Amino acid sequence: MALIGTLRNKMTKWVVGFVAVAISAFILNDLFGNGPTAVFGNENSVGKIAGTTISLEEYQAAVQERENNYILNFGRQPGDKERPLLQQQAWDLLIAQKAIMPEFEKVGVRVTTDEIWDMIQGKNMDENVKSSFLDSAGNFDRKRLLDYINQFNAPAPLDPQALAGWQEAKYRWSTFQRDLGLGRERLKYENLLIKTNYVTEAEAERDYHTQNDVAEAKYLYVPFFVVSDSAISVSDSDLRAYYNRTKEKYKAEQTRSLSYVAFSIQASAADSLQIREELEKLAADFKIVTEDSVFAANNTDGTQPFTKYYATTLPTVLSAQKDNLITGAVFGPYLDGATYKVSKVVKIGSDTVGNAKASHILIRWDDETDAAKSVAKEKARKILAEIKAGASFADKAREHGTDGTASQGGDLGWFTSGQMVKPFEDAVFSAKKTGVLNDVVETQFGYHILEVTGVADYTSYTIATIELAIAPSDETQNEAYLKAQNFASDLSGVEEFTERAKTDGLMVMTANDLKTADRRINNLGDARVLISWLFRDAKIGKVSEVYDLDDDYVVAVMTGEMEEGFRSFEDVKDEITPAVRNELKAKQIIEKLTAQTGTLEEMAKVFGSDASVNSSSDVKLNSNTLPSVGLDPIAVGKVFSLENGKRSAPFAGENGVLVVELQNKTIAPAVGDYTMFKNQLLQGLNGRAGYGISEALKQGADIQDKRYKYF
Repeated sequence: MALIGTLRNKMTKWVVGFVAVAISAFILNDLFGNGPTAVFGNENSVGKIAGTTISLEEYQAAVQERENNYILNFGRQPGDKERPLLQQQAWDLLIAQKAIMPEFEKVGVRVTTDEIWDMIQGKNMDENVKSSFLDSAGNFDRKRLLDYINQFNAPAPLDPQALAGWQEAKYRWSTFQRDLGLGRERLKYENLLIKTNYVTEAEAERDYHTQNDVAEAKYLYVPFFVVSDSAISVSDSDLRAYYNRTKEKYKAEQTRSLSYVAFSIQASAADSLQIREELEKLAADFKIVTEDSVFAANNTDGTQPFTKYYATTLPTVLSAQKDNLITGAVFGPYLDGATYKVSKVVKIGSDTVGNAKASHILIRWDDETDAAKSVAKEKARKILAEIKAGASFADKAREHGTDGTASQGGDLGWFTSGQMVKPFEDAVFSAKKTGVLNDVVETQFGYHILEVTGVADYTSYTIATIELAIAPSDETQNEAYLKAQNFASDLSGVEEFTERAKTDGLMVMTANDLKTADRRINNLGDARVLISWLFRDAKIGKVSEVYDLDDDYVVAVMTGEMEEGFRSFEDVKDEITPAVRNELKAKQIIEKLTAQTGTLEEMAKVFGSDASVNSSSDVKLNSNTLPSVGLDPIAVGKVFSLENGKRSAPFAGENGVLVVELQNKTIAPAVGDYTMFKNQLLQGLNGRAGYGISEALKQGADIQDKRYKYF
C-alpha cells in the first residue's frame, strides 16, 4: 500500500494536472448537512457542464469517492482547512468527465489495456512505477512489482483484518491504473493538437529581427501630468465613447457586493483570569500526581503535553529558571502568547547529543600552498594575541572575519554536536570553561580564532506541559451575539443599515465583486457561509441573519450585483475616467507641440522642467521600454517605423506624449538558417498549449457552477 502512495506522489505533472482529483483527492464529509432539498424544494441541480445538468446526487457521489480516497491516503476525515480544495477537486472531476473526456472520444483518442500493461510492466514502463519498486541497492526490482500485482489474482484472504488490507490495496491499485490511463489519454490528446503547431520561416525571421535589430533614438517626453486634472473637463459622451470602444476589456463574471459590521468575540480580562484560576487548580494537582504524561495529556489544549528538551530548546520561561530545574518541580501558570501554561519537570538526564555556544573569526588562506597557509596562520595568531591583550573579540571579528558571521561579531549561537567539522567541534566541545581558546584551530576552511561562550551541555529535560488557550467564555460570546442580534433586528435597506451602524458607533466594511466560489472576505477568514447567503438568498438591501465567523459575529447587507456579461457603463465610469482624461490631455499637449518648431530641447521648454529630452542607443523591439519613459510599446514601434534622421509627429504613449527622432537603425544581417528562432517560437507555443487546450475546452463547455446553493 505504501508503494502505491509513492506512485501517487511521483506522478508526472501532466498526469497530476488532469487526475489529481482522483489520485490525491480530498472531499468534505457530510457536505450537505440536513438536506438542501428541504430548503429548495424540488430543485436538484448544482450546475451544468457541456449542456448536461449535474444533479445533487451525482455531485454527492463524486464527493463521496473523493472522501474515500482521502481517508485511504491519510487515515482520517478531512478537516476544515482542506475543504475548499476538496470541493473543487470533485467538481473538476465532473468537468473532466462531462467536458474533456468526450472530446477525446470525438477524435478517437483512447488507451488500451495493452498500453496500460506496457506502462506498468512492459518496455515503456512508467518511471514512477520503476522508482516505487526498488531493491536495497536502489535498482528497479521487477520481482517486487510482479509479486505486488499477482497478490490481486490470488484468492482473497479469509482473515477479516487481512481481507480489509487486501481490499484496500486492490482498490488503490485499480485506481492507480485508471488514473494512469486517464493521464495517457490527456497526453495523447494534447500531443495531437500540439502537432498542429507550426512556425513559418517568415515568423522565425521576424523574431530574429525583433531580438537583434537595434535603434539609436532621441526623444522628447511630456508626461500627462504637465496638464492638471482640473484643467480637463471629462464629459459623459467622452466616457461613453471610450467605453464603447473598449467594452471587451470589461467582461465580467457574476459578482455581488455587500457591506457588513463585525462584532468581535475576544476573551475579556475576566475570561483570562478564569483560565488562569483553572490552571492554578490543575497546577496544584500536577505537583502530586505520578502519571505526569497522562495527566497532562488529559487536561491540555496543546499538542505537546510530553516533550524532551535540551538546554538550547527549553521554553523561554524554563530556560530562565534552568538552575532551579529539579525533578518534580512545577512552574506556572505562566503566559505564553494566547495561552496559559503549567510545566512539570518529569526527568533530568544525560543525552548523547550535546549543545555548545561559540564565536569565531575565520581567516582563510589564499591558496592550498604551505606558504599561503603559513601567512594565514600567522595573521590569525596575531589577531588572537590582540584579543588576549584586551581587544574586543566582536570588533576583531567584524574587522577580519571572512564568513557570514563577521557582521554579527563572529557569533555562531548554539549548535549541536555533529553539526560542525570535526577539528572545530572537538575544540569547542572539549572546553571546560568559557573564554578564548589558547591557539587557533585549523579546518578545511581556514584558521579559526575561537571563543567558547557556552560550554558543552549534554543535559536533557523531559517536561510535561498543560496548556489552556485564553478563549472567550460562553458569557462573553453570548454578549457579543446579543449585540449583533439587536443590531440586525428589524433592519432593512442599505441606507438604514449604514445609519444604524453610525448611531451604534460601528465601522461598516465593504466587499465588492465577490464571486460564487469565493471563501474569504477581507480579514474575516473563511466566510463561505456568508458568501453562500449572498448568492443564495440575498437581494439588494436585504440584511442577513447573524453569522458566526470564527472570531466575529457578522451582519451583512447586499449592496450590489453584476450579472455575467459586460460590466455596465455606470459601474466602470469612475474606473475609465483617468484614461479618458489622459486622452484629452494628450490632445492638448499634441496641439501645443505641433505648433512648435526647432530642436527637441527647444520644444521641451514650452512645458518647463516636467518635460525631458532623452536618448537611447539600445532600443529593441522585444524590450518595449524606453529609458525615463518606461514600458511603452507604442513609442518603441514608432522608433522602428522611422527612417534614419527622421522625426515623428507628436503622439500619445502609455504615460505621456512623445516626439521621437531616429538617429540610426541597425538591421541585423540576414542569416542563412533561422531554425534556432523557429524552434524557440515553437517551444513557446507548445509550452502554452496544455493550459490553453484545457481552458478552451472548459470555455466551450459553458460551465454553470451553482454549488453555492448548497454550501
